[in-house]
Amino acid sequence: MAGEILFFKGTKSHLIFLAICLVGTCLLAEAKVHNLTWEVSYQSKSLDCYKKLAIAINGETPGPTIFATEGDTIIVNVKNNLLMENLAIHWHGIRQIGTPWSDGTDGVSQCGTMPGDTFVYQFVVDKAGTYMYHSHYGMQRESGLYGLIKVAVPFGTKEPFAYYREHGIVLSDWYHSSSYEQATGLTSIPYVWIGEPQSLLINGRGKYDCANLSASVCNETNSECAPASFTVVPGRTYRFRIASLTSLSALSFQIEGHNMTVVEADGNYVEPFVTENLYIYSGETYSVLVTANQSSSSNYWITTNVVGREPSTPIGQAILNYYPNRNHKPPITTPPPGPLWNDTDARKKQSLAIKARQGYIQTPPRPEKVIVLLNTQNKVDGYTKWAINNVSHTLPETPYLIALKKNWLDVFDQTPAPEGYDYENYDIYSVQSNTNATTSSSIYRLEFNSTVDVILQNANTMTANNSETHPWHLHGHDFWVLGFGDGQYDMENADANYNLEKPIMKNTVPLHPYGWTALRFQANNPGIWLFHCHIEAHYLLGMLVMFESGSWMVSEPPQANMGCGKTKSLMHP
Repeated sequence: MAGEILFFKGTKSHLIFLAICLVGTCLLAEAKVHNLTWEVSYQSKSLDCYKKLAIAINGETPGPTIFATEGDTIIVNVKNNLLMENLAIHWHGIRQIGTPWSDGTDGVSQCGTMPGDTFVYQFVVDKAGTYMYHSHYGMQRESGLYGLIKVAVPFGTKEPFAYYREHGIVLSDWYHSSSYEQATGLTSIPYVWIGEPQSLLINGRGKYDCANLSASVCNETNSECAPASFTVVPGRTYRFRIASLTSLSALSFQIEGHNMTVVEADGNYVEPFVTENLYIYSGETYSVLVTANQSSSSNYWITTNVVGREPSTPIGQAILNYYPNRNHKPPITTPPPGPLWNDTDARKKQSLAIKARQGYIQTPPRPEKVIVLLNTQNKVDGYTKWAINNVSHTLPETPYLIALKKNWLDVFDQTPAPEGYDYENYDIYSVQSNTNATTSSSIYRLEFNSTVDVILQNANTMTANNSETHPWHLHGHDFWVLGFGDGQYDMENADANYNLEKPIMKNTVPLHPYGWTALRFQANNPGIWLFHCHIEAHYLLGMLVMFESGSWMVSEPPQANMGCGKTKSLMHP
């Protein structure tokens, strides 16, 4: 409107947009800087009514949502008040173009921030979409150190779908044992598996059965574990930005009586499709549109349930609140249980349905290299591990990126990481007669700006008739998802079935049981970048690889990123 001045509030005193429109012409203010200060500490929380220690940011679990606009700069001053453990925070989905030192990955881009110290992360959110942040030190993520990042399109830019307002949803699983207890069991002989989570949380709220427990330990009347509520006005359409921060569980998400239209995945527009439930894997984000088109006389259940593993965890519950009903008025119905946990075909069908939206398709170039990564469970010196091409990967004491910049060749294994396996003689459906593997800190060195195909191949674990789902996440890049298939990847013919017309770009993708997933990316972001299974226990046990390209172009390592391994020699008094 001519002469109208529009103000949109940002974090604290920062202004996200200032647009002055005169006679139909809008002058846009430059991108803004959001300066945040976070104190990370342990807090006693009853997220599922059971009291335990959780990691909080400024007292909140999940942490505060970051709101920004494409092109803005985010500065986060993170003070580690954990007292007895280090800290690193990864900005999941933010590509860190030109800022690899802020990727927040312990052992790769930095040494963990020590207790009492403050680390300053600074990066540009270069693409609109839904992202997340979480700890990337040990198994801290499952203790509650995570949150949502919402990046809006620039002012004056229209998205290819319309909605009235939006809600943010963080899905997570919750254990009553500590991450230290779990890590100790996983890395011991005998091996102690972490088991299934006690609860599923929606925005940090769940419901554990407190029967036979003291009210001082577990209290179902505690307001802290009351179900989250999302208010809608009848007749309006809402955008739900959904992020999975689970440490183990693949999930299905559904809203009673309402269909969802999927429109975004990992910051990329999806050719819209309608579904009754959304399968979502750890590390993934989606946007779905939901129209409040049901009777406004009651509220409706929002639920999430475990899929891919035989669950012993109760469903997570929240409330879709139809205005003007009371916010936390329970629906009169029984919460929908969600789909069957073992309907793998339905999950694969949804994976195949996720394609790039017309008008937003980025055509992938032809590959110059193909790397096949066989995912297996193995033994190394009697310890249970996860391995890639029979190698269980370990992180060096000195971060990779610093070692590369300083040409410290003794920091990590210089033997090239294996680019394939003996697929002609490997039976992916059987427990191998020899399950022994090796360990290594080797890396993949890629020609800068080259295009690489990565084939993820699943197989049987060390348990008969068992193959697990693995969500794989790539730091520093988006990749094209070319296809999914059953059984063993056909090295000669499988690429004939690739989706090259409308491949979606993502940063996290599932590898389904006894199947394969094909993806393609351009090694065009200087540095060394982690590619790993997003299940905490699998990552801890070696399910990761490193992709290096153009690391010589990266700036010198900041002092703040040092403090461990050989970097101690570079520290100034």
